[in-house]
Order: sequence, then C-alpha cells, then structure tokens
Amino acid sequence: MSVKKPLLICVVGPTAIGKTNLSIELAKAFNTEIISADSRQFFKEMRIGTAVPSSEELAMAPHHFIQNKSIFDSYSVGDFEKEALLKLENLFEKHRLVIMVGGSGMYVDAVVNGMDKFPEVASGVREQLNQELETLGLEALQKELKKVDPEYFQKADIQNPHRVIRALEIYRASGNSYSSFLAKKKPVRSFNTIYIGLTAERDVIYTRINKRVDLMIEEGLLEEAKLLFKHKDLNALQTVGYRELFRFFEGDLTKEEAIEEIKKNSRRFAKRQGTWYRKNEQIKWFDYSDSTSGVVDYIKEKNAL
Repeated sequence: MSVKKPLLICVVGPTAIGKTNLSIELAKAFNTEIISADSRQFFKEMRIGTAVPSSEELAMAPHHFIQNKSIFDSYSVGDFEKEALLKLENLFEKHRLVIMVGGSGMYVDAVVNGMDKFPEVASGVREQLNQELETLGLEALQKELKKVDPEYFQKADIQNPHRVIRALEIYRASGNSYSSFLAKKKPVRSFNTIYIGLTAERDVIYTRINKRVDLMIEEGLLEEAKLLFKHKDLNALQTVGYRELFRFFEGDLTKEEAIEEIKKNSRRFAKRQGTWYRKNEQIKWFDYSDSTSGVVDYIKEKNAL
C-alpha cells in the first residue's frame, strides 16, 4: 500500500481579507507551522507597508520567510521556490500538514506547480526597455504590453515597471508573449495540495483595504518610507505603499493624494489578485466571516485526516 503524501494547505485571497488570521488559526488547529508566500513580507526593512504579522501573531505559530531577506538582496520567485521546497521537506518530517499563506499568486504557484521556463534574453533588450521607460514613461510600456499580451496585462502588477519590462523583454526576444510560456508541463511534487480561498463582496474588500491603509499611516508608514526613500530604485521597493509616498517626497503628490493613491492602487492590486485566483478551479472559497471550524472540517474531510 502506498504511503499517503503530506499535505500543503495554501491560504489565498485578496489583500486585507484576513489570510494571516486564518492561517494562524489553522496552524493552531493542526499543531503545525506557516510558510509565508507574500513576496513583500520577505524584506526586513519593510514592515508596516507590507502588513507583516505582529509580534503577537508571530508568537502564536512558527512562521517562515517573514523578513528573512534584505531589500539589497537579489531574490527571485525561482529562489523562493527552491528555498520553500527545502523548508517543506524539513517541516514534513515533523508535520503531516503545513500551511502556506500569501497574496502573491505567482509565488504560491511556483511552490505547488514549479517555475515556468523562459527563453534567454540578451542584455541589450532590457537596456533598451529601461531607456524607453526613462524617455517615454511607464504608460507607453503598459500600452505595448496590453497590445502584445492582453492576458498577462490583466493579471500582472502593471504599476511595477520591473514586471512590465520582464514581460516585454520576453516578447521582444522571442516573438512570443510572456503568457505563452506559462502553464507548461509541471513537475510532480512530494506533497498534496488543498487551496483555501477567502473572499467577500467587493465593497467589503475595498473598505477593509482603506481601513488597513489608514492604520498603516497611523503606525508610521510615512516614517518607514522616508528611511527607504534613498533606495527607491531597488526592485523590492517597487510596491504599493512605498511608490506613492516616494512621489510625495519628490513633490509630485500631496500627502493626502499619496494616501488616496495607495488606497486606489491597493484596490487595483486586489482586483488583479481576483483575476489570478479565478483561473484556479481547485480553490475552495469561504467567506471572510465564516468560522475557522468550517474550514478545519473541510480540510479533514477532504484529506481524511
């Protein structure tokens, strides 16, 4: 008789929906540990603007990949895939079940399904795109991406110039869209996966996002961003909550306008997350207000625990 594979529970959903709280409750219910797959929470210099779990929350269950890197480190989704798989191998020696949580769909998918293989790109292609970003602006590159790869345009963080340039350099180098290299043959993993999704009505999600941004400002996001401003061109800092405040520091926006931009771009980000997750038919959706016991019962029933 074959040995049953260990189980990875992936908790997904839009930003500010309550994934951190649910993952902790599940970790306590199953006496296990949590892997963060939130690409913004890896960096130790970024705490407030990335909604890193509080010290009280971190103490409730063992967490991994929280503030374990520096913004000065070169760290990719491929690096995370390798490190997370090694960590899972270790954790599955102690636990039959491990929780992975995060709003970065690409990072979750890399662990569950493997990384997509992209063609080599000559350095000149990226240099040309960086030059166009300087001279023509991000909007021009966004328009090109929408034209040549509408599928990726719909789900990518198009406010992040690094993401836009990456997709365009693949297209220009190969003549094929970035999307065409996605969803190739996937490797077989040594674990089974259950996806748990948290959702809510759109106005509820947007209200929660707005409240979270206000709380971040109260907790000192402005001061945190000020300390990071001199490093604003680093890839890790091309993210919502910091970009907008950097524009305030540069005099492009008032403080109030910057805060409204953070809220608006966070709502857009939540919408793109929804687009990404809707394509995954394996996700079992729960309302954000549902009791944890219902989720626990579903996992037990699904995996005969």
